Amino acid sequence: MDFAFITDPAGFGLSEGWLQAVFDSPYWFVLLAGLLNTLKVALPALLLATLLGLFIGLGQLVQHPLLKALCKGYVNLFRNVPLLLQLLAIYFAITQFLPIASQALSLGDTVFLSKSGLAMPSFSEAPARGRFSVEGGWVLSPEYLAVLLALVVYTAAFVAEVVRSGVQAVKPGMWQGALALGLNNRQVNRHVVLPLALRVMVPSLSNQYLNLLKNASLGVAVGYPELVSVANTAINQSGKAVECVLIILFTYALLSAVAAGLMNMLNARVNRGAL
Repeated sequence: MDFAFITDPAGFGLSEGWLQAVFDSPYWFVLLAGLLNTLKVALPALLLATLLGLFIGLGQLVQHPLLKALCKGYVNLFRNVPLLLQLLAIYFAITQFLPIASQALSLGDTVFLSKSGLAMPSFSEAPARGRFSVEGGWVLSPEYLAVLLALVVYTAAFVAEVVRSGVQAVKPGMWQGALALGLNNRQVNRHVVLPLALRVMVPSLSNQYLNLLKNASLGVAVGYPELVSVANTAINQSGKAVECVLIILFTYALLSAVAAGLMNMLNARVNRGAL
C-alpha cells in the first residue's frame, strides 16, 4: 500500500461544499471537502430528527385519537420503508414536481424553492428571482435537500420510538407525586418525566445517531458529494482502491468514536445522582 498519492492532483472537483475543491486540488483536500459535506448534512439532520422524533414520540402518548393515530402511522410507515427508497423518492419529487428556477415557489420574500434547490439569504445578500433563475443568496442543492430530508424523516421514526418507550418507562408514581405537589401537566413533563426518561433514552439515541452518521453515505445514490462518493471517484481516478477504502473505514471509525464519546458524556451527565 502507498498513500503518497494523496498529495497528487485529484483531477476532479466538487460541485458544492464549504471547501472549494477544484480540478488541481490534491486528493487529501478533496477527501477533506467530502468529509465536511458529510458533516454538513449529518449534523443538521441529527438536530431536526431529534426534534421531530420528540414530537412524534410524545404524540403517540396523547389522548387525542387523531393525533395519536397520525403519529403511530408515521412511525410504522417510515420505519419500515428502506432509507434508500425514501431518498430516491424525495429526490424524484424535488427534481420532477417542483417548478423551474425562474418560476420558483416563494416562501416569504427572500426564500425560494425550485428544482435547483432552496435559496435563502446569506450574510452578504438575499436571493431574488431573476429572468432565468434565482440569483444571489445561499443555495442548498436538490441533492443536499434530498439527503437531509430522507435522513430526518427516517431517523425521526426510530427516535420517536425511543422517546415513547423512555416516557413509558417512568413509573406512574412519579407522575402522581408531581401532580400531588401542584404541578400542571406541562411542568410535570418538563421537570419530572423528561429528565427521568432521558436516562433510558440516551443509550438508544446513541445508536440512532451513529446510524444516521453512517447513513449519510447513501448520498452517493443521488450524486451528493459526501465522503464515500468522493472516495469512489478518487478510486476511479487513482486506482488506489484499497487505500481509499481504508481512508473511509478509519474516518468513519473516528467519527463513530467521537460521537460515542460525546453520547457517553451526556449519558453520564443525565445519570448523575441516579440511585
